[in-house]
Amino acid sequence: MKRSFNLLIPLLFLVQILSGQEEMEKKEMKPALLVIDVQQEYIPMMSAGDQKLAIDMMNWTMWVFRKFDLPVIRVYHTDPNWGFTEESPGFAFHDSLKILPDDPMIVKTYPSAFTKTSLDELLQEKDINTLFLCGLSSVGCVLSTYTDAASHDYKAFLVKDAMLSHSEKYTENIEEMFNALDLETIMYMIEISRK
Repeated sequence: MKRSFNLLIPLLFLVQILSGQEEMEKKEMKPALLVIDVQQEYIPMMSAGDQKLAIDMMNWTMWVFRKFDLPVIRVYHTDPNWGFTEESPGFAFHDSLKILPDDPMIVKTYPSAFTKTSLDELLQEKDINTLFLCGLSSVGCVLSTYTDAASHDYKAFLVKDAMLSHSEKYTENIEEMFNALDLETIMYMIEISRK
């Protein structure tokens, strides 16, 4: 009897769903773009072959987010123990990157942009639930922030061709392993979420 009852509960739940008696909650995507550590100090350490494409793709991705009036958040890394501070010339983002002065700014000292920063608070204030990540390094701070996003209840995606590391092959592997999304797919997701 107990076994029959245990099988009956999931069956009743399935019947409710299929008959439309219980409506599934639709969660609207509320995205933001994180542009991570594309600083003058770090660019020379990245693969020269990827630099132009990645910076161009970051600029195009920022353009898409601004077109839809979505937040672009710039994330900077500093390490006072290393001698690299906010006052250092290398702290600034690469000159080719089309960052705006009013883009929110987060400064971190750990690989993840969530660790000991106000990023989570900023995202909650803006009612963000989905993150798209680009920048550097694909095997360091971008990947660390991506994996940490889930523990803060955010859905996260990597932006294809908009990341850098010291090895083009490593970036390609990360894009493949974590199903990085191309810009066309991202635009489609944003458009669908607004309908």
